[in-house]
Amino acid sequence: MGRTRFVLFGATLVSYVAIVVAVVTSSKLVTLDWQVMMWRPYKQWPQIHAFLDYFVVLGQRGPTAAMVAAWLVWRAWRQRTLHPLLVLGTSLLLLNVTVGAVKYGLGRLGPHYATTVGSPELFAGGDIFPSGHTANAVVTWGVLAYLATTPGVRRVTSVIAALLALGVGMTTVYLGTHWVSDVLLGWAAGLLVLLALPWCEPAMAMAEDFLIGFWARLRRSALPAPAPLPPVTAAAPRPQLVAQRAPANAPAQPHYPSRPHNTRHERTPVTPAGSRRPPVERPARPAPIGQPATRGRGSVG
Repeated sequence: MGRTRFVLFGATLVSYVAIVVAVVTSSKLVTLDWQVMMWRPYKQWPQIHAFLDYFVVLGQRGPTAAMVAAWLVWRAWRQRTLHPLLVLGTSLLLLNVTVGAVKYGLGRLGPHYATTVGSPELFAGGDIFPSGHTANAVVTWGVLAYLATTPGVRRVTSVIAALLALGVGMTTVYLGTHWVSDVLLGWAAGLLVLLALPWCEPAMAMAEDFLIGFWARLRRSALPAPAPLPPVTAAAPRPQLVAQRAPANAPAQPHYPSRPHNTRHERTPVTPAGSRRPPVERPARPAPIGQPATRGRGSVG
């Protein structure tokens, strides 16, 4: 928290306490409440009554939280972070606790249910001090300015949020549903919540880490369990070729039967001059009956 924010927080806290003390002690602030109530603003400008009936919804907790949450869900999805949603949830939690405790603790009645003129109407079973619509408008629309990413956007959204909170608070006074002091305290209560948000950043970071881890574990548990692997057994021995032994009395044979080798017939080389071997005398063959005998190959004619 910077020095400027710290000074603003301190000044707002002092104003908050001063407003509560002024109402409890029935000071001039309570007199102002009755004067405005007796003046009945809704009768002074009846032509804008219908419009302000709808405009005041911008401070109602349910509709405003739904609208802002829808925007922040889209932004969280784009940025892949839960921080915007955690900021909104934390701010609304702080608002409900702080404003709700003071509302039911003081028990102030509203202008339409007041019983004694000039009385602060405290501890009478009411629940309007501070104004919930006003405080909610400050916090809900102020969260958008708190989450702005650039100084220019932060300034613009801060002005818009301030105008909405101012308009909602004054509308409740116009409609006669709140005292002026209710609205003043509602503005202070909402601003205190916004100024206290930086103190909650470490807790929000821890919550984001926890939620992301929880979601991861939930997704892993939702996945189907993998099929069990078959049991590991000893590998069967590979079949080996075993040579069959021949009987003892069987003749020894090679593994592959031998084949006869082709013998190369030698031929007498023939030259132009004839055979180099001398002629061999061959016996004459007997001639068939009725034919003259032939001479041998080696005879001279």
